[in-house]
Amino acid sequence: MTETPGGVRQRPRATAQALGGGPALFAGCALELSGTLSILFGVSGIADDTIFRSSRYVYRFDLTAWGWLHLVIGVGLVAAGLGVLAGKSWGAGVGIALGAVSLITQFMFIPYYPVWSVIVMTLDLLAIWTLARFVVPFGDD
Repeated sequence: MTETPGGVRQRPRATAQALGGGPALFAGCALELSGTLSILFGVSGIADDTIFRSSRYVYRFDLTAWGWLHLVIGVGLVAAGLGVLAGKSWGAGVGIALGAVSLITQFMFIPYYPVWSVIVMTLDLLAIWTLARFVVPFGDD
């Protein structure tokens, strides 16, 4: 706790830079890994749109569309992960938002490739939880 000139005690704010090696490092790496897997997923869907099959499914899109969706989200996740690892203030917020979008997208993609989707969903959940719990600075208590 620090004391201001008026005698008011304040708790120092935790930032991604201050947490450097702990939760921010884990969350950044989880976002990077999730983003990389999504990019690989997207490229494989764009390059060969017959690689994944699902017969009667509500969220049935053309697999090229799924590929582009995963590719764009993956690039965003990698950028957010780099932001968190670099200690940028926008990194945690963007990481939480894109992690949630990725989580929903992977949930809708489960019938096409369930094991991969569940792995990426787990990474997304861990990154969101870590960013929300340990990295995002909330107001002074």
